[in-house]
Formats: sequence, structure tokens, C-alpha cells
Amino acid sequence: MVRYLIILTTVWILSLVSSSSSAAKNIWRHFKNSTMRIDYHHTGNAEKEFVSIDRIYRQGIWAGNPDGLIDPLDNGRYRIKVFAAGTDTLLYSKGFDCYFGEYKTTSMALGGIMKAFHESALIPYPKSTIELVIERRNRRGGFERIFSQNIDPRDVNIIQENLIQGVKVYKLHYNGSAHKKVDLVIVGEGYTQSQEAKFLVDLERTRDTLLAAKPFSDNRDKFNIYGVYLPSQESGCDDPRRGIFKNTSVGASFNSLGLDRYMLTENNRILRDIAAHVPYDTIMLLVNSDRYGGGGIYNLFAAFTADTIWHPYVVVHEFGHSFVGLADEYYTSAVAYNDAYPQGVEPPEPNITALSDSSRLKWASLVDKNTQIPTPWNKEAYDTLSISYQKTRNQLNEMIAELSRSKAPSDEIERIKQKEERLALDNSKKVDLLLSKDPAKGKVGAFLGAGYSSQGLYRPMTDCIMFTKGTKPFCKVCEAAVQRVIDHYTH
Repeated sequence: MVRYLIILTTVWILSLVSSSSSAAKNIWRHFKNSTMRIDYHHTGNAEKEFVSIDRIYRQGIWAGNPDGLIDPLDNGRYRIKVFAAGTDTLLYSKGFDCYFGEYKTTSMALGGIMKAFHESALIPYPKSTIELVIERRNRRGGFERIFSQNIDPRDVNIIQENLIQGVKVYKLHYNGSAHKKVDLVIVGEGYTQSQEAKFLVDLERTRDTLLAAKPFSDNRDKFNIYGVYLPSQESGCDDPRRGIFKNTSVGASFNSLGLDRYMLTENNRILRDIAAHVPYDTIMLLVNSDRYGGGGIYNLFAAFTADTIWHPYVVVHEFGHSFVGLADEYYTSAVAYNDAYPQGVEPPEPNITALSDSSRLKWASLVDKNTQIPTPWNKEAYDTLSISYQKTRNQLNEMIAELSRSKAPSDEIERIKQKEERLALDNSKKVDLLLSKDPAKGKVGAFLGAGYSSQGLYRPMTDCIMFTKGTKPFCKVCEAAVQRVIDHYTH
């Protein structure tokens, strides 16, 4: 009987290997080993939404996994689908979030103001005409089509020009073929020609920070990491509330969507032009600034500053957003969004839940059978501490912005900056101490307060790098989600 089971198991494993090998070969029936980059405009407000093709490019090798053409993760508020034209044969799919998707929940969009964002879809280059479909997740959690268009890969208007000149490339961490690795490109922003040496130091520090965090540290051999940058005319980045504007390569800016510390770029085309010098699955934007800030959007990019004391935290936190699609678990900080998570609808992100059915908790396999759901924790004490800190921090940030706009003496501005930094460090220590003493520490359960909402949404553990600031690990649920994404790119 044992021998029979061994034979069956061996046959099953061999069939999986054969199936995987067959799938890898089958991709080349439909695609070539190069990248079709489809740039498009995503326009609208809270009520209206339009997509229109801008340009289509044929660029270098496609970085994706031949065995992972169909996205199994069911994450993101949007997804791309590629069909063989005139059929229902699905050739490729990928979930994602986008800048427009965040904009449509803001007060400006709710007020009817239309705005356009530039976005890109990267797919393996098709051999025959395809139908490109973009779908969005509706308020009930299902998907609906918002755009479709046939694309003929033989179209003479598809751009095949040489890549943008002047971009410098560093191979930081290489482990083999792009098709079986997570290919990460770190794009430098706000580094002048004379700051190349600083860029390289910041680049290596960012690489080391990411690969030191679990589970990336356990998967070092599954990553290829590149650094690229186009020297900027000026050092730094835009900071509109402080009256600072810089001529930089990618146009990164604080105050994105009107939120002071949120730092993104709307210059998608130039970002993609620079990144195209290497094969990539995912992008980081390393910004030459000493101010705390950043942002991360699922399957778009993660942005963060180089010289803040919070650099180790913000690198891992924002990459959790962009690479894995993890949600923010905090709920006391100011955000730009309204109704980011419709009441009663289960969020797609793997690390928060509306807990509409406690018997079907999405991370139930990690929960001890004796753990109470919802799980009690010292929420009242945390809220008191955090809300008080946020109020004081916002006041100090407003003072810094006003002093900066009025061209106050630099030493006066620096004094307030240092006060704000001390406040942040002190609050972080208090929060860590409070959570370390919570009776539920170390347990996986369902803890009230997550996804910008004090009520109605739950996170998996008392603390996580997606919840509070500091050098700390992912919770067990987030770590498992990271591993699933790594496996998707590398299996």
C-alpha cells in the first residue's frame, strides 16, 4: 500500500512538472519573448470613467513568468485581460490598482472634477490580434468591463524606437532568467549628475533593507534587482505645501491627492521610459529627500525617500502595497480617500476583512481554534495615544509648511523639524510598548480597526509593519501573502 502511494505521488509530481513545462512552452504559441507596453489615459471623476489608448510600444524581453499568465490572486480594484481576438480564450490577466482609482474616491472627484492619469499595461508581445480588456471591481465586489479594444501586433504605428538616452543601469542582485525571478527595478529620482555616488549608496542601502526583511530574506535567490536613473536637473522633489518645486527626471511630488506626506508621480510615461532599460515585474521609486513620505499602489510602483530615519520602515511598508497589494491597517492617520471600502463588502486585500462571515475568515487557517473572533485588544488606549499624536504632528507640519513658504530662516525651520522628528520617535516607542503588553500579542485573530476605519474593518494581528511605524516584521498573514506573490512570479 505504501509503495502504491509512493508511485501515485511520483506520478502526480511528474505530471505537475510536465504540465508546468508544457504551459511554459505553450506561451510561445501566442506570444513572442518581448514586451508590448500599452500606454493609455484613465480619465474621469467619481461617477464617470473613461479609458483611451495613447501609444503602444514594442520593447525588451518580457519579464513575467510563462507559468503565471493567468493571475490567481484576485487582488486589486482593476484587472487587465487579454483574449485572442474574436474568441473567449483568455491568454493573460493581471490585477492592479491605479492612481485614478484612488483619485475617484477624493473630495475633488466626488465634486465632479474630471482628471486624467497616464497608465501602462505590460503584456507579452502577441503574435496575432488580441482583445485588450480592462475591468473594474464594482461596489458589490464583482468585476465589470470598462474598456476593450482590439490590437494588431503588426500595426505599423506600434513604436519600436530606441530607448531614452542618458539612463544609467546598475545590476545590484542577479540570480538568473527574468522569467523565473521577481525582477525589481529601483528608479532614482532627484539625483543630479554630480550625485551619482550618493544614488549608488542609497540604492545599495535600499536593496539591503528589503532583502533583510522576512520573507524576502528567505527568498533572496528569487530576486533580480536593478538600479536605473536619469540624472535630474535639480536635487530633491516637489513639496507644494512648503513652496518647493524642483526640475527632476520623474516629477515626484509630496501632497499627492492633497495629502501632505503622500508622495507619488503622475509622470508615468517618463517613469516607464526609464524603467524600460531593464526587464521588470515591479518598480520602486527612490527619491533623494530627507523628508518622511512615500506611497505604494498595487502593481504600479512604490515611492519612498532616501534619507529619513524611517527609511527601513517606509521601504518595506510601501513595497507591501505595490508588490503584494497589502492594505494599510492603520486608521487614525489622515487620508485623501472617502469611502475607500464600501460598508459590508469584503475588501480584496489579503490582510483586512469586513468580517461579514466570521466562520469564513480569509486567514482562518492561521487562527487558533480557541481565539475569540472578533478578537479583543486594547483599542481604547491605542486610539487615545494615536489620535493625540496625529493632532500634534499635523500642527507641527503646518508650522513647517508655513515657515517654508514664507522663507523663514533655515535654523528656525530646522528646529521645528527636529521637534516633529522627536515626537514621532517618542510616539513610536509608546505604541510599541502598549502593543507589546496587549494580552493578544502574537495571536492571529480579527482585530477591530483597519483600512482607515476605526469601525467595520479588521486586521489579523495587534501589530504589523502595515499597521504602525518602526522596524518590525510583517504579521503572519501579510508574510504569507508576500510569499504567495513571490511564488506566483517564480514557480
